[in-house]
Amino acid sequence: MRHHDKNRKFGRERNQRKALMRSLVVGLVSSEKVKTTEAKAKELRPLVEKLVTKAKIGTLHQKKLLVSKIGAESAKKLIEKIAPKYAERKGGYTRIIKTPQRKSDGSAMAIIEFV
Repeated sequence: MRHHDKNRKFGRERNQRKALMRSLVVGLVSSEKVKTTEAKAKELRPLVEKLVTKAKIGTLHQKKLLVSKIGAESAKKLIEKIAPKYAERKGGYTRIIKTPQRKSDGSAMAIIEFV
Protein backbone atom coordinates (compact mmCIF):
# COMPACT_ATOMS: atom_id res chain seq x y z
CA MET A 1 0.00 0.00 0.00
CA ARG A 2 1.17 3.52 -0.76
CA HIS A 3 0.63 5.38 2.45
CA HIS A 4 1.79 8.95 3.00
CA ASP A 5 2.10 9.89 -0.67
CA LYS A 6 -0.12 12.96 -0.72
CA ASN A 7 2.55 15.52 -1.58
CA ARG A 8 4.33 15.48 -4.91
CA LYS A 9 8.11 15.26 -4.89
CA PHE A 10 8.95 16.54 -8.40
CA GLY A 11 12.13 14.43 -8.47
CA ARG A 12 13.83 16.78 -6.02
CA GLU A 13 15.19 16.62 -2.52
CA ARG A 14 13.37 18.38 0.30
CA ASN A 15 15.31 21.65 0.28
CA GLN A 16 15.17 21.91 -3.51
CA ARG A 17 11.40 21.27 -3.42
CA LYS A 18 10.94 23.99 -0.79
CA ALA A 19 12.99 26.43 -2.87
CA LEU A 20 10.94 25.61 -5.97
CA MET A 21 7.65 26.22 -4.17
CA ARG A 22 8.96 29.41 -2.56
CA SER A 23 10.05 30.79 -5.93
CA LEU A 24 6.68 29.92 -7.46
CA VAL A 25 4.87 31.66 -4.59
CA VAL A 26 7.05 34.77 -4.95
CA GLY A 27 6.46 34.77 -8.72
CA LEU A 28 2.71 34.43 -8.26
CA VAL A 29 2.59 37.23 -5.71
CA SER A 30 4.74 39.58 -7.79
CA SER A 31 3.04 39.04 -11.16
CA GLU A 32 -0.33 37.65 -9.93
CA LYS A 33 -0.15 34.95 -12.62
CA VAL A 34 2.27 32.07 -13.24
CA LYS A 35 2.42 29.54 -16.07
CA THR A 36 3.76 26.21 -14.85
CA THR A 37 3.02 22.51 -15.01
CA GLU A 38 -0.36 21.36 -13.80
CA ALA A 39 1.14 19.29 -10.98
CA LYS A 40 3.17 22.23 -9.67
CA ALA A 41 0.13 24.50 -9.87
CA LYS A 42 -1.97 22.01 -7.90
CA GLU A 43 0.75 21.73 -5.27
CA LEU A 44 1.18 25.52 -5.13
CA ARG A 45 -2.48 26.36 -4.57
CA PRO A 46 -2.80 25.33 -0.88
CA LEU A 47 0.43 27.15 0.00
CA VAL A 48 -0.76 30.41 -1.53
CA GLU A 49 -4.23 30.10 0.02
CA LYS A 50 -2.71 29.74 3.49
CA LEU A 51 -0.41 32.72 2.95
CA VAL A 52 -3.29 34.94 1.80
CA THR A 53 -5.28 33.92 4.87
CA LYS A 54 -2.33 34.91 7.07
CA ALA A 55 -2.04 38.23 5.24
CA LYS A 56 -5.75 38.90 5.81
CA ILE A 57 -5.35 38.43 9.56
CA GLY A 58 -2.61 41.04 9.49
CA THR A 59 -1.25 40.80 13.04
CA LEU A 60 2.43 41.41 13.67
CA HIS A 61 3.01 37.70 14.21
CA GLN A 62 1.36 36.82 10.87
CA LYS A 63 3.43 39.47 9.08
CA LYS A 64 6.65 38.06 10.51
CA LEU A 65 5.63 34.55 9.45
CA LEU A 66 5.00 35.81 5.92
CA VAL A 67 8.37 37.58 5.77
CA SER A 68 10.13 34.43 6.95
CA LYS A 69 8.42 32.33 4.28
CA ILE A 70 8.44 34.58 1.19
CA GLY A 71 10.63 37.59 1.93
CA ALA A 72 9.91 41.21 2.82
CA GLU A 73 8.94 42.58 -0.61
CA SER A 74 6.51 39.79 -1.45
CA ALA A 75 5.01 39.86 2.03
CA LYS A 76 4.47 43.61 1.79
CA LYS A 77 2.66 43.29 -1.55
CA LEU A 78 0.59 40.38 -0.24
CA ILE A 79 -0.48 42.31 2.86
CA GLU A 80 -1.07 45.73 1.27
CA LYS A 81 -2.44 44.94 -2.19
CA ILE A 82 -3.64 41.35 -2.53
CA ALA A 83 -5.17 40.51 0.85
CA PRO A 84 -7.55 43.52 1.02
CA LYS A 85 -9.22 42.35 -2.20
CA TYR A 86 -10.29 39.16 -0.44
CA ALA A 87 -11.45 40.65 2.87
CA GLU A 88 -14.99 39.33 2.41
CA ARG A 89 -13.95 36.02 0.83
CA LYS A 90 -13.46 32.95 3.02
CA GLY A 91 -11.23 31.02 0.64
CA GLY A 92 -10.66 30.13 -2.99
CA TYR A 93 -8.31 33.00 -3.80
CA THR A 94 -6.68 31.28 -6.79
CA ARG A 95 -7.80 29.55 -9.95
CA ILE A 96 -6.01 27.02 -12.13
CA ILE A 97 -6.64 27.22 -15.87
CA LYS A 98 -5.43 24.28 -17.94
CA THR A 99 -3.51 25.16 -21.10
CA PRO A 100 -2.22 23.02 -24.00
CA GLN A 101 0.58 20.54 -23.37
CA ARG A 102 4.20 21.61 -23.61
CA LYS A 103 5.58 20.60 -27.01
CA SER A 104 9.02 19.49 -25.85
CA ASP A 105 7.96 16.79 -23.40
CA GLY A 106 4.16 16.76 -23.49
CA SER A 107 3.75 17.94 -19.89
CA ALA A 108 0.30 19.15 -18.91
CA MET A 109 0.58 22.93 -18.43
CA ALA A 110 -1.58 25.32 -16.46
CA ILE A 111 -1.84 28.95 -15.42
CA ILE A 112 -2.43 29.69 -11.75
CA GLU A 113 -3.71 33.18 -10.95
CA PHE A 114 -5.53 35.14 -8.31
CA VAL A 115 -9.30 35.33 -8.79
